[in-house]
Amino acid sequence: MAEFRVGEDDFEMDGRPVRLLSGALHYFRVHEEQWGHRLAMLRALGLNCVETYVPWNLHEPRPGGYRDVEQVGRFLDAVRAAGMWAIVRPGPYICAEWENGGLPHWVTGPLGPRVRTRDPEFSVAVGRWFGALLPQVVERQIDRGGPVIMVQVENEYGSYGSDAAYLRGLADLLVDLGVRVPLFTSDGPEDHMLTGGSVPGVLATVNFGSRAREGFEALRRHRATGPLMCMEFWCGWFDHWGAEHVVRDAQDAAGALREILECGASVNLYMAFGGTNFAGWAGANRAGELHDGRLEPDVTSYDYDAPVDEFGRVTEKFRLMREVLAAYADGPLPPVPPAPPVLGAPVTAGALERVPLVTVLEGLGDPESTHGVPPTFEELGVDRGLVRYALEVPGPRQPYEVRVRGLRDLARVHVDGVWAGTLTEQDAVLPVPVAGPARLELWVESLGRVNYGPRLGEAKGLTGGVLHERQYLHGVRARALRLDAFDDAERVRALEPVDGAGDAEPGGDDGRGLYRGGFEVRGPVGDAVLELPGWGRGFAWINGVNVGRYWSVGPQRRLYVPGPLLREGANELWLLEWEAPGAAPALTPP
Repeated sequence: MAEFRVGEDDFEMDGRPVRLLSGALHYFRVHEEQWGHRLAMLRALGLNCVETYVPWNLHEPRPGGYRDVEQVGRFLDAVRAAGMWAIVRPGPYICAEWENGGLPHWVTGPLGPRVRTRDPEFSVAVGRWFGALLPQVVERQIDRGGPVIMVQVENEYGSYGSDAAYLRGLADLLVDLGVRVPLFTSDGPEDHMLTGGSVPGVLATVNFGSRAREGFEALRRHRATGPLMCMEFWCGWFDHWGAEHVVRDAQDAAGALREILECGASVNLYMAFGGTNFAGWAGANRAGELHDGRLEPDVTSYDYDAPVDEFGRVTEKFRLMREVLAAYADGPLPPVPPAPPVLGAPVTAGALERVPLVTVLEGLGDPESTHGVPPTFEELGVDRGLVRYALEVPGPRQPYEVRVRGLRDLARVHVDGVWAGTLTEQDAVLPVPVAGPARLELWVESLGRVNYGPRLGEAKGLTGGVLHERQYLHGVRARALRLDAFDDAERVRALEPVDGAGDAEPGGDDGRGLYRGGFEVRGPVGDAVLELPGWGRGFAWINGVNVGRYWSVGPQRRLYVPGPLLREGANELWLLEWEAPGAAPALTPP
């Protein structure tokens, strides 16, 4: 068995200095059958280590309802089989452009700003979660023959808070649960971040995308000794819906990597392989320097302009970084694996049948509940999906404007069954005044919970109220449609369609709903992209697996479909469309 330790100046493996050349690869953003290929790509890039987060909300979507925590262990076994070491970052908060920064909605809902502090209720929830998760990590530490060499305490805590007792308690909890490999923290190279996020006696690392010497100088002001490591070297970036696609020049990124290594430091490429935010798990940010402005939801693709792209292919950034890393490798780099197989030929979906959205809600949604004021998604127990709120405008009364306070994020409004407008946080007044009596329906969708900054954990749905003129409307009926309801494929298939997929529903529903159809794949099966020309906004499933959100605002125009999801012959397609349908969907080679 090996021993990994933090020395005075270097990391040490069995007493010998080692440099960590690591890359981020999140097991939950890649199909499990593709782990081996992506790990082999990272080895060929010149890396000896893999870093991954662990999203709490993915594995405990309901209190005590753990879901495939063993996946963490299987991934670490795959890392070991690839001949690499592993760095594990279990949170409880992970950021990662992931829904709610990995924190479950059922934790942030009732606790609000008490999360990520020493609050007893938060501590109990974290302790229970770590008790379920940590055996997967502890059993695979380097001194037990596994690949795990380091475990992180929290994540970039100095960007958020200053509760030293909370951080110390987390570090002690990890040790109490059996972590024997070195612990570490990671923060931006600024004084307030390093003071707020560091733990005495625990290795501190820094995160940045350029100016390595300045970053390490900042770290040395706080830690005079210990190995230097950039735990997140941001070699690319992520995209927001409705914004421009972000690209970092490959030469620039390779030069910044070279500067890190010339400082004698270790590095973790964030991301080495980005992957995909399947099933609506993409998070969101708030605009502005203080991260308190308009909502900026993240797209489905987490390609990140990484050296290995979303399809597992070599990029120019890969080639240039491989040249840099080769100079620091112990020996010749392994050959680059062949690209994954791709779909042999484009195929267009057959005729689609439509199930009206109201029918979908009645067949798959939660029971309707009645409240005095609109309940939030958190109060309804909804992580991803939409909620229909129904209210009555008393009458008779004159036409007045309808305003929504605290809307998060989009509300499609119907008055007496007729679409009257779509509201946002910034534009939350219905364009046409409403007279009473009238029935209001607000179909509210979450575009992703904030994953970074002071508004982490904010509620979704109608978080304030609905006003008619200056009067709140009370007495609200709410019914939720959760995305995970579609996990029950038999219930989805049992929903009754209407005649004519393109027909609008009575009352002006404009064809929203669940569209079902399929593809006949002939010939080679492999990675593909789903093309949805003219479709508005919604989610797509291939053979019962949610491959993510699509949205006509871009910049993402196609959804990645992993080859293991497809089969030769008949393949099933579902589209949950919340605006209006478009032309025939198609599967095409990447």
